[in-house]
Amino acid sequence: MSGDKTERPTAKRLREARERGELPRSRELSSAVVVGSGVAVLMATGAGIAARAGAWLRLALQPDPALLDDARTMLPWAGRLSAEGFLIVLPLLLAGLVAAAVGPLLLGGWNFSVKALRFDAGKVNPLSGIARMLSTQSLVELLKGIVKALLLGALAAAFLWKHRDGFLALARMDVGPGIGAGVGLAMSALLWLSGGLLFIALVDAPYQWLAWIKRLRMTRQEVRDEFKQAEGSPEAKGRVRRLQQERSRRRMIAAVPGADVVVVNPTHYAVALKYDAPKMRAPRVVAKGVDEVALAIREAARGAKVAIVEAPPLARALYRGAAIDQEIPVALYAAVAQVLTYVYQLRQYAGGAGGAPGTRTAPPPQPDIGDVPNGQPDER
Repeated sequence: MSGDKTERPTAKRLREARERGELPRSRELSSAVVVGSGVAVLMATGAGIAARAGAWLRLALQPDPALLDDARTMLPWAGRLSAEGFLIVLPLLLAGLVAAAVGPLLLGGWNFSVKALRFDAGKVNPLSGIARMLSTQSLVELLKGIVKALLLGALAAAFLWKHRDGFLALARMDVGPGIGAGVGLAMSALLWLSGGLLFIALVDAPYQWLAWIKRLRMTRQEVRDEFKQAEGSPEAKGRVRRLQQERSRRRMIAAVPGADVVVVNPTHYAVALKYDAPKMRAPRVVAKGVDEVALAIREAARGAKVAIVEAPPLARALYRGAAIDQEIPVALYAAVAQVLTYVYQLRQYAGGAGGAPGTRTAPPPQPDIGDVPNGQPDER
C-alpha cells in the first residue's frame, strides 16, 4: 500500500532528523565505554593508585596532634589532604569524562541542535507521557532492562561460584595479604562486569540504529513529494523553460537591427548575419528561427531597414550549420561572401556611391541541397 512506510529515509530526511536532535543513541554502549575505560585505567595504574591511596589514608588517619590544636594550621592541612585525594582519583575521573565524550561518536556522532532546546508542550503533557509509557518502545526498554539485570546477575553468580574459594580464604589471611587478594578479586569482578556490559552494548547498538532508521522510513508518496520539491514539478520546470526561451528569443530579436543581412526562405527560415571585418574572422549568426520566430526576425529586419535576401537553400544551410553567436561553417564562406557583397553594393547604390548591383555582381547564390551541412532535403 502507498501509505506503508517501506522506503529508506532520504539524505534530506536524515539531515532534518539530525537538525531536530533525533539520533540513534545507546545508553548501554555509553555505559560499557565508561566502565571499560575505568577498568583499563585501574589495570594500567592500579599499583600506583593503591600506593598513593595507602599513604593518603595513613596521613588522614594519623595526623600530627599539633595540627589539631591550632585552627590556623589545621585548615591548610585539610585543604592539602583534599587536594592530594583528588589527584589520586584524577586519572579515573579524566578517563570517565573522555569516555563519556567519545561514547556518542561510536553511534550517531556528536550533534548540536537548537530545535531540540525549544520548549515542546507535548513533552510535559501528562496524556502524552502516559501514551509514551504504554508505547511499544517503552515495553521494549522494559524488556531490555529485565534481560540486562538477569544477565548481569547471572554473571555475578558465576563469578562468585568460580572464586568462592578465594573469598573464603580472605577470612584467614592477614590484613596486608588480604587487602591485596581482595583488590585482585575486585579487579576480576570489574573485568567480568565490563565484559557483560560490552556484550549488551554490541547487541543494543545495532538494534538502536535499525530502530532509528525504521522510525524515519518514508512512504512512496513522501519520497515522490520530496523529489518534486527538490527537483521541481514538471509544470514548474516547464514554466521556467518557457520563460528562459522567451527571454532568449527577445535577446535574439533585439540583435537583429545590428545585423548586415537576413537570409530567408520566404515562409519558414530566417537567419540574421553580421560581419565586422576588423573584429571577426568570419560572419556570425546573431539570430535564427523558423515559422513564428522567422516571421519576427523578418519584421525586426524590416523595421530596422536591414537587407533581406531570399535564398532558401542557403537559409536552411545556415540554420542547420551554425548556432547563435557562432561563425558560419567554412563550406558556406563563398556563398555568404557573395550575399554580403550584393548587400554592400545595394547600400552603395542606395547612397548614390555606385552602380546598380546587377551590373557588377551576380544575383545571390542558390547552393545545392547536397551542400547543406548536416542537412537533408527540406520541402519547406
